[in-house]
Amino acid sequence: QRDGWSVMEKLKDNPITRHIPVHFMSASDLNMDAKRMGAIGYLHKPVSIEELSEGFKKIEQFIAKTLKNLLIVVDNQPRQQQISDMVKGDNVQTTLAKTPAEALQQLRQVPTDCIIFDVELQQQSGIQLLEQLQLHFSQIPVILYANRELTPSEEKILHRCAEKLTIKAVKSPERLLDEATLFLHQVEANLRQEQRKMLQMVHDKAAVLAHKKVLIVDDDTRNTFALMTVLEDKDMEVVVAENGKHALEMLEKHSDIHLVLMDLMMPEMDGYEAMHKIRGQPHFRQLPIIALTAKAMKNDRTKCLEAGANDYISKPVEIDKLISLMRVWLYR
Repeated sequence: QRDGWSVMEKLKDNPITRHIPVHFMSASDLNMDAKRMGAIGYLHKPVSIEELSEGFKKIEQFIAKTLKNLLIVVDNQPRQQQISDMVKGDNVQTTLAKTPAEALQQLRQVPTDCIIFDVELQQQSGIQLLEQLQLHFSQIPVILYANRELTPSEEKILHRCAEKLTIKAVKSPERLLDEATLFLHQVEANLRQEQRKMLQMVHDKAAVLAHKKVLIVDDDTRNTFALMTVLEDKDMEVVVAENGKHALEMLEKHSDIHLVLMDLMMPEMDGYEAMHKIRGQPHFRQLPIIALTAKAMKNDRTKCLEAGANDYISKPVEIDKLISLMRVWLYR
């Protein structure tokens, strides 16, 4: 028996079904999570007949629109060409903008399905464009392309905007293509051969997880054992810490850890303080941390992201969803 999240992951992992539009209905308020997975809409239960009717209308309109509009915002000519060549397709109309002002003007004039922008826009205006998009164009998915690590201030803006904006930050051409085809709902069979090969490499699930070292920080031995069993079955190496203080010691001892699963409520040092201390060390600023939250409340999510988490998942942990999140952050 599978829940909607597991079905969604299966659909979006399968090249035959990945382009099919999915509209979520759920009693949980996880709208942004669904849209980051590629959902075209989200209805929060209980759903009225009027809302359901609007949802079906949205699906009909989406299916009827065969030509997708992609806006690429980049001011460097070689980079512009690289991105355009990477994502171009038969049913994709690409428009280029060199400045945030040009991008906003284009968005006001043409219905846009996806935005790709380079973090290296002049005078760091690229990351600031996010705040404008969040205010006026939050319905459009955004892909932030950065071939460097984001600064702490950029990460802070990114996390803040992610509360209302469907945004993915990527660092590799393969991930850029993967997210663009997801949000543009392109049929993989219609892509160029080199594009299909790149996507096959991205979705090689076993290769992304195999031989990676994960630190689990949790004072509940039952949770730790359950997670360890699942991860070791996927050829991952697992290190365990029982609280935040112990986690810091383990990170110093195991400098090759690839990802941290951090419980928030622990004795001696909780997850919030531990994440804050981890991010205070320059060599751990880019270490992926997924927070394990007891609730799915918006305030809890914001608090854990501000403390230094890259992402979060609520307990009891849905293993399929956790593995999906881990793949995303390990592939970056």
